[in-house]
Amino acid sequence: MKKIYFPIVFSLILIFDKTAAVVICYHGTWSHYRSGNGNFPISLTPTDLCTHYIYAFAGLDASTNQVVSLDSWLDFNLNGFQNAIALKQSNKDLKVLLAVGGYSQGSARFSNMAAHQSTRATFIQSALTFVQTHGFDGLDLDWEYPARRDGQAQDKENFALLVKELYEVFNPLGLILTSAVSAVHVDVSYDVPTLSQYLDYINLMLYDFHGFWDTHAYHNAPLYSTSKLAGTSSAGFSVNASVHQWIEAGASPSKLALGIPLYGRTAILSSASNTSPGAPTTSQGAHAGPYTGTVGFWGYNEIVEQFQNGDWTLEWDDEQEVPYAYKGTTWLTYDNGRSIGQKVEFANDLGLGGIMVWSIETDDAYGVSDIRFPLLKAIQNALDTSRPNSSTTSSVSSTTSSTAPVTSETTSSSQKTSTTTAAETTTTTTTPTSTTTQGKPSSDSRRIKDANSCVTEGFFGSSVDCSIYFYCQSVDNGHVGYSFMCSQGLVYDTTFGICNYPALVDCSN
Repeated sequence: MKKIYFPIVFSLILIFDKTAAVVICYHGTWSHYRSGNGNFPISLTPTDLCTHYIYAFAGLDASTNQVVSLDSWLDFNLNGFQNAIALKQSNKDLKVLLAVGGYSQGSARFSNMAAHQSTRATFIQSALTFVQTHGFDGLDLDWEYPARRDGQAQDKENFALLVKELYEVFNPLGLILTSAVSAVHVDVSYDVPTLSQYLDYINLMLYDFHGFWDTHAYHNAPLYSTSKLAGTSSAGFSVNASVHQWIEAGASPSKLALGIPLYGRTAILSSASNTSPGAPTTSQGAHAGPYTGTVGFWGYNEIVEQFQNGDWTLEWDDEQEVPYAYKGTTWLTYDNGRSIGQKVEFANDLGLGGIMVWSIETDDAYGVSDIRFPLLKAIQNALDTSRPNSSTTSSVSSTTSSTAPVTSETTSSSQKTSTTTAAETTTTTTTPTSTTTQGKPSSDSRRIKDANSCVTEGFFGSSVDCSIYFYCQSVDNGHVGYSFMCSQGLVYDTTFGICNYPALVDCSN
């Protein structure tokens, strides 16, 4: 193992089944309403890259203590719940759960509900009815955060009672029970041994350790703590420290899912001449992205589009084992294939149950970086290569073949290096070296004329201009098509479902 600042020895780690690691995928379903490359209908979910899909969110009614829909138009009129369950048609082993809560729901209503046995019973019966009625495989509790936010000291004990009582109802019926939990202040909010006993998985939200709200530039989700914060209250803000804190508090490693963000955080540097981690910032975030619309927050899908604009310098923080980038005074922290590979290796070394991501709609779903879902595929690739006797060929390699243009942002590495690669120390450029090829391949059934020609759900190339491709979505009365364009100099490759170099794609008339 690498540098572990909170070493613990577990002899049982050797008997964990590392081939059974889960990948728990949260989906912020409001992304259905986003435009362009931010649009993410439920049907776009890569079911081969997730073992668990979590529909976020349902709510808790403060007056009745019952589970309620937060978006009845999406959930019912647009068949959101039904479409989520239908994902199992393409992966029969996929587990589909419903998340209740979320940051916007606050903590007070959960605190009030959990404070009494009678109101807990009302919630549990409501949750059971809701889950069974709509066909979910289980429930995810997302109470942010017990005993810390608009709550009371008794929240810690009451949350444990709620989980135990839910288990007693759900478990005999074969229903799954998980919870998203904080990475810090564990002893304040959680009775860890009880949660570990009764939850199937504990989803560690190992991100937002830092952001534009700080006065200095630090990483959103570092694997290891930085020595620059030694002796401060933020000294333990890292994946490594948080995971060990949960284990030391009594969590079974096999119940823990290591959370990885599929997004980045931005900050504005005080000076463009000081761009290193720890540099002073103005406590302001960069402009909101076109899809997520949140200042200081960019989905990875927005990040790859930023990088295509050029002039970004990509760096690697060797101490915290994560990337960062800057352009002028804009400072960005994010995860890429390399840092994700390190985190998956870390999880595997400790015998953790698997990986959790927040959230799939901010991965590069449409392949702007030339590979669809590069971060989810980096997780899968790292899990495959870390398993004993695993084949060197995985479902990832079938997509990212030797003929496909793979960028440094999508590769993963399990080796820690004291040097940085050229791609991480120089300003990126997106100047193309070839021109777009146009044509109309007569033998390719995966090409259609335009977005109005959709008859089947899925991705299709254009039969008129090979730089254009479409996503066809099934709706009640047929299909709706969305148009997209490859980066300049690339064309849509229907064989691999990516934007590829023209020389490698048959776009002849």
